[in-house]
This record gives sequence, structure tokens and C-alpha cells, in this order.
Amino acid sequence: MKLIVDIIAGTRPNFVKVAAILSAFRQHTRIEPNWSFRLIHTGQHYDLNMSDTFFSQLKIPAPYINLGVGSGSLAEQTASIMIGYEKLLMSCPSNMCVVVGDVTSTMACAVVAKNFNIPLAHVEAGIRSGDMSMPEEVNRIVTDAISDWFFTTSEVANKNLKLIGIQDHQIHFVGNTMIDTLLTNMQNLRKPSFFDDIVGEKKKYLVLTLHRPANVAEEANVAKIIEDICMTVDQLPLIFPAHPRTAKIIQNIASFPTNLHIVPPQSYLEFNWLVKNAAAVVTDSGGITEEATVMRVPCLTVRDNTERPETITIGTNKLVGRQGDTLKNDLHSILHMKWKKGSTPKYWDGKAGARIIKNLDNILESYVL
Repeated sequence: MKLIVDIIAGTRPNFVKVAAILSAFRQHTRIEPNWSFRLIHTGQHYDLNMSDTFFSQLKIPAPYINLGVGSGSLAEQTASIMIGYEKLLMSCPSNMCVVVGDVTSTMACAVVAKNFNIPLAHVEAGIRSGDMSMPEEVNRIVTDAISDWFFTTSEVANKNLKLIGIQDHQIHFVGNTMIDTLLTNMQNLRKPSFFDDIVGEKKKYLVLTLHRPANVAEEANVAKIIEDICMTVDQLPLIFPAHPRTAKIIQNIASFPTNLHIVPPQSYLEFNWLVKNAAAVVTDSGGITEEATVMRVPCLTVRDNTERPETITIGTNKLVGRQGDTLKNDLHSILHMKWKKGSTPKYWDGKAGARIIKNLDNILESYVL
């Protein structure tokens, strides 16, 4: 009888991370006869370019089930995910639940699994921003509080877990599955169809992403960030793949600088092509700071804090503040080739998924059986 291991995914970052885990599982033929992975898609992201395209481009197998929760408030999405996953476990329980990241799907399924006494593993455990106004920070803290095993991306995350009483044998420093997926697909990155018409030349443009409520809740704040960038970069194009939430907010802004180009959300391969070949990236996404670090692209984060400090201490990232306090000066430094080179954090080497599978094999053998 096979052991059933649930892997939870619901958003773009989740899909990128589970792709590496599932790929590593398929390569470990010794354990395949004994394990059965169930990919649970919560449906938290339901836009084609935010969900389905990632499955096809990253060769993620079709999910065992899609809970189809769709849009809604934080409470509505959480409740729908919990109800859907609870129904699945009632009809067909699993031997282990693996959650990744820090989104609503992560926390909601972790709570349900724990209530069913199912062993729980958290991939990307221990990261902290210290900002409790972020829903992701709450999700991280709740998930780590109830998990049994912790797969971490950095030494900082290890220390954070030990500070809350997690024992050494529960912590597995494995690296970054998001980077596994990036390195696997580096040669497959695709130039977006609009690129030649808008830009036409590598390293002669910038990429902007904004989605956090603190940055996009007010039109005036978004407009100021855009204007600060566009006026500083001397007519270099600014490519802005607008998150659906952000697109709704900025549609009422009267006018934009002429070098701003708002485009739809890009698929994984197209978006990372843009990042790789950009002069710089301005973002409020934690995951993009990791990808930019590995691709050695200067990165400016429009936040007051980050849960990924290694992208600053080791990588190419810098915090510019939520109000963009140092944004203009930092852009000036980048354009004048005065930016730090950066390097790659430990274990961000494309082997995190394999380390996770190896540890899960030992855990299942010693704990579940």
C-alpha cells in the first residue's frame, strides 16, 4: 500500500516551488513505488497566466483535485479552502501534508491537516519580516507553530525557528525550491511577443511589479512610484506586468509617463526572461528578489522590511522603503554601473527539491511507518 503525501499549491509562488519537489520525486525511482503524491490545487489563483500556464510551462502534473475557491476576502478564501480540504481528507485521508510558502492556502490546509492528526511539513519555513500587517507573516507564524518538520532556505530561517523552540532534528536546511525551478528553466526563458515593439534591446529597460496592499491601495501612491522611476531613468522603458488587483486600482489614474508600458501578467518563462535581461527590477515581491539575486540583476524592493534578508546581505537586492525614500538615488547608482555584484546564497544550487525528497523519505520511514 502506497503512502499518500499531499502537496498543497494555490498561487504562482506555490506552483514554482512544488514544481521542483515533484520533479525531484519523479527522479527518485526507488521511492516512487512506495509513495503517492496528491497535488492539491486550492484555486486561490485562477487567472490563466497566474495558474494554468504555470502548470504547462513548468511541467507540473494535473492536480489530483482543484478546490476552486476563486476570489473573495481573506476570510472567505480561508474558509473555502479549509472546507474543501477537510472534505477530501474525510473521504480519503493522507499520511502526510506538505505545504509551501506563506499564502492563504498554506496556512488553511496546514490547520486542517493538523486537526486530522496528519504529520505536517513546511517548505520555506522560518522566514520572517517582522511586519504583522502582512497576511503572509501571520500565515508563516501560524504554519510554523503547528508543523512537525521544517525545510528552510537560509541560516537566518534556521535561527528564527530555534528562537521559537523548534528542535534541531526537526529543521532541514535544504535550499530554495524556487531557485531549483529557475535554474531548470533558464535555457527555456522566452522573449514576450510585445518586447521588440516596446523595447527591442536587452538591458535597456526596467521591470516593475507591485501588488501588496500597502503599496497599491491608493492610486496616488502607485502614481508616485511610477513617476519617480520614469523621471529618473531618462526615458528608458518601464515594463509593468500589472497584477489583476493592481490593474483595477490604476485604471482610474488620469495619465502616466510616456515611457511606462503596462502589460498583462506574464507567464513564468516570459516574466523571468524580462527580469534576466532588465537593467533593474523594482518590486514589492519577495520571490522576485530571490530570482533577481540568482540572475545577478539589480533589485529595489519598495518595502520597509523583507523576510528574505539574504537577498540584501548576499544578493543584489536593497530595500528602498515603502515610500521609495531612496529609490531615485538607487536608480541613479544602477544606471551608472555602481551597483553591488551580489552572489548566490548557500544551497541555492538547484538541488533543494532532491534534498527535500531525501529527508521526506527518511521521515516517512521512521515516523509514519
